[in-house]
Amino acid sequence: MDLEAAGGAEAAQRKRRGESWRATLLLAYQSLGVVYGDVATSPLYVYKSAFAGNDIQHSEGNEEIYGVLSFVFWTLTLITLVKYVLIVLRADDGGEGGTFALYSLICRHVRAGLLPGGGTRDELMEEEKVTGRRGERPVSRVRAVLEKYRVLQRLLLLFALLGTCMVIGDGVLTPAVSVFSAVSGLELSLEKEQHKYIELPVACAILICLFALQHYGTHKVGFLFAPIVCIWLLCISAIGLYNITHWDHHVYRALSPYYMYQFLRKTQTGGWMSLGGILLCVTGSEAMYADLGHFSQSSIQIAFISVVYPALVLAYMGQAAFISQHHNIESSYHIGFYVSVPETLRWPVLVIAILAAVVGSQAIITGTFSIIKQCSSLSCFPGVKIVHTSSTVHGQIYIPEINWMLMILCLAVTIGFRDTKHLANAQGLAVITVMLVTTCLMSLVIVLCWNKSIFLALGFLLFFGTIEVIYFSASLVKFHEGAWVPITLSFIFMVVMCVWHYGTIKKYEFDVQNKVSVNWLLNLGPSLGIVRVRGIGIIHTELMSGIPAIFSHFVTNLPAFHQVLVFLCVKSVPVPHVEPEERFLVGRIGPKEYRLYRVIVRYGYRDVQKDDLEFEKELVSNIAEFIRGSGEYDKNGFVEDTDKPSEKLSTISTRINMLEEDGELDASISPHKEIDPHNAAPKRKKARFMIPKSAQVDSEVRHELQELMDARETGMSFILGHSYMKAKSGSSFIKRIVINFYEFLRKNSRGPAYAANIPHASTLEVGMVYQV
Repeated sequence: MDLEAAGGAEAAQRKRRGESWRATLLLAYQSLGVVYGDVATSPLYVYKSAFAGNDIQHSEGNEEIYGVLSFVFWTLTLITLVKYVLIVLRADDGGEGGTFALYSLICRHVRAGLLPGGGTRDELMEEEKVTGRRGERPVSRVRAVLEKYRVLQRLLLLFALLGTCMVIGDGVLTPAVSVFSAVSGLELSLEKEQHKYIELPVACAILICLFALQHYGTHKVGFLFAPIVCIWLLCISAIGLYNITHWDHHVYRALSPYYMYQFLRKTQTGGWMSLGGILLCVTGSEAMYADLGHFSQSSIQIAFISVVYPALVLAYMGQAAFISQHHNIESSYHIGFYVSVPETLRWPVLVIAILAAVVGSQAIITGTFSIIKQCSSLSCFPGVKIVHTSSTVHGQIYIPEINWMLMILCLAVTIGFRDTKHLANAQGLAVITVMLVTTCLMSLVIVLCWNKSIFLALGFLLFFGTIEVIYFSASLVKFHEGAWVPITLSFIFMVVMCVWHYGTIKKYEFDVQNKVSVNWLLNLGPSLGIVRVRGIGIIHTELMSGIPAIFSHFVTNLPAFHQVLVFLCVKSVPVPHVEPEERFLVGRIGPKEYRLYRVIVRYGYRDVQKDDLEFEKELVSNIAEFIRGSGEYDKNGFVEDTDKPSEKLSTISTRINMLEEDGELDASISPHKEIDPHNAAPKRKKARFMIPKSAQVDSEVRHELQELMDARETGMSFILGHSYMKAKSGSSFIKRIVINFYEFLRKNSRGPAYAANIPHASTLEVGMVYQV
């Protein structure tokens, strides 16, 4: 019998292992359509960009084309395969990737955060006390220096924002380069005078359609994307293999690094400038890392190593083999992709290339949406409307304002340049800047988060940093030939982000400096004749301790507040997801009879904030459960310690039963329970909380729960602050401009996500001027 049981357990384990591998392979297949569309379409323009305008003459020995092929092969191998696929993908922030995810990962390990949305130094220390996520880590010298000097923390944030701005610039340039390069194949099938008037309108029409379809979401056509990219990869690898065997089967010799040396020695300045075009073979590598949250690390690695990498190597080798035998052709497109395609296949390949370019553009646009959401959640970008296009994959989002802004900018650069040369120069600088930022942040992750040797981190930084600095210099020298575009775009976005961050920090510091103590609130009644009215009052605040100045301003002018008062703090913490059982932190302010509570609700930058009905139910349910639980360990009540508020907060798992006026709900309130919009729309249902009959609670707890139930049935009021920032008299001219610009951004951007779900009939706004 023991042998049979052991055999059954082993069979079940093999079955689970098989299912896991099947799921991984399915994700690997799906990743082809979402992750690799950009890097897969690079063969359309790499060779043409490398030789365009660099005055490189092709010799009979083919040293030039072999040198470019050698650079392409080793750049693709070292940067994309070794750096990103094998190393950087391991640096995930709770399964999420991207430049800003690296920054938040460092902040959570080093306490170097500056973000008032949940990433400040003090809040992160409080977060660690509450969750216990941080263990005892060895204090390295790098970590001690970074935690000590505020200027280094500011530089780290600016560096992360620079990479983020360049990713946004890449989101503008990649669709333009990919689509225009794919459409440029029309020049081989039309007369020269005709294609000049057709290429640009066709490219613009495709781009408009691409951005117009974004609101449908990638999940609706996700399974269509993977076959397109698979057909494209099969097509370019088959054409490459045909060109190798038919034109130059000795082209494999160019894979030797010796040809890189020969290329630079012979071409000198022209060869160095061509590196800006060669760099484009790794476009999409950063998007691959940013899309990590949609898939798993192993699925992305399997797809690239087994399918994408071999297909790209064959495609580049095939193009080099064809050009090596046709470099004497006198035409402006003799080094383009389509000329190496057999004439009978050009039209089908053109159609597939356009579809693949659209897929590649879709990936970077979605990645731009994701990184904007991360920045907005952590108070580094003005508020925007975020629409989740998938009910199962929260990473698939759509931001209308950003979508139309990207479309306008993309059309502007396409119409303005009208050729792939300038567009490729601009894209190359954006791509290599993001890679440099990733390399620097990754070196910090190695020593600070992975606790590896500082020499290993320096080795990583010097090896990959040296390669990327060489490419960066080659791209920067083309400033007047298109490279100024990502610099200009990044400067604009950087100004917006820095001003928004500065204004948010100043507003937060004002709240901290002007908050009042709990004793002030407790002693307020006799002095001003405070009246307690029926219902629940919810005061939204950014503070995790103390009484916000906006509430003292309200009570001073209107001496009354509700019988149950909740100070609600909604925090976006620098992690992708917060588990439902860890979302609510509930504590009490003052003695029990005052009915004052503090609730901190934490969301990750990938979490979805629920609507007002569901949120109200969860909020009151968690307070009720806290009251029931507090009766088990606290008979006398306690006063919140404003210096150490987190020690008085409890993580709540909701177990209180709930009834509604129109019928009975499930026995327990689940954090993921959805509200039927048809039933919820006619009227707002009132929650009634019932203590389970088996629960052993005393009369005092029952009375407090009954009072909470009565207050909830009376209604809930939301008190929001409507603040205005104003520079103090005597402030510098620059500070006044920054504050005024922040106010302009605040008035023309969306408010917090939770404010959008609050019913207007239950909202009370309190105006207050912040002088900073």
